[in-house]
Amino acid sequence: MAEKPDAKAKDKEAAGAAAPEKSGSTPAEAAAPAKAKGGALKAWLPVILAIVAAPALCWAVAEFVLLPKLQAKLAALSTAEGAADHAAPGDKKPAAHGEKDKKPEAHGKKEGHGKEEAGAGDTYGFTNVVVNLSGTMGTRYLKTSFVVTGLKPDTIKPAFEENKDKLTDVTLGVLSSLSLSDLEEPGAKNVLREKLITAYNQALGSRVAEQVYFSDFVVQ
Repeated sequence: MAEKPDAKAKDKEAAGAAAPEKSGSTPAEAAAPAKAKGGALKAWLPVILAIVAAPALCWAVAEFVLLPKLQAKLAALSTAEGAADHAAPGDKKPAAHGEKDKKPEAHGKKEGHGKEEAGAGDTYGFTNVVVNLSGTMGTRYLKTSFVVTGLKPDTIKPAFEENKDKLTDVTLGVLSSLSLSDLEEPGAKNVLREKLITAYNQALGSRVAEQVYFSDFVVQ
C-alpha cells in the first residue's frame, strides 16, 4: 500500500520536468516574428524616405534649376525686343524719305488743279432764282443759285451775256415745270442739271453749256 504514493510523486516530478521544456521553447518562437517584422521595416525604409523627400527634391529642382533658366530666357527675349524697337525708327526712315519724294508730284497735282480752276473761271451764274413749283397752287416754291460752265474756254460767259433775257426765261421755264414729287425723287438735282444744259444749248443753237453746279437749293 506504501508504494502507490511514491508512484504519484514520480508522475508529478515527470510532469514538472516536462513543463520547463515547453516553457523554454515559447520565447524563441515569439522572437522569430519580431525579427521578421524588423527586417520588413528595414526593407520599406528607403521607399518611405523617398516618398517623404520627393516634394523637397522637386522644390529644390524648380527653385535652383528650372526657375533660373526661365528667368535667363525671359531676359534674353526682353533684350531682343528692346533691340528691335530701337532699330524700328531707323527702318522707317526710308519710307518717310519716300513720302518726301512724293511731294513734288502732289505739288504738280495742285498746279494742275489751279489750271482747271482758271479754265473754269469762264462761267455764268444765276443767283437767288425763285419759282413756284408745279401743282402746288403757289404754296410751295424753289429757291436756287447755280453757275453754268462752258464746254470751251471763253465761250459760256459771252454767250449768256448776249442772250441774258432769253436764257433767264429758259431757266424759269425749266424750274417752274418741276413738281414737289419731282424734287423728292432720288437724283433729282442730276435730272435738273441735264434739263438745264439741254435747254441752254437748244436756245443757243450749239453745244456751249457743259455743266451746272448748284450753290443753293431750297424747297419751301
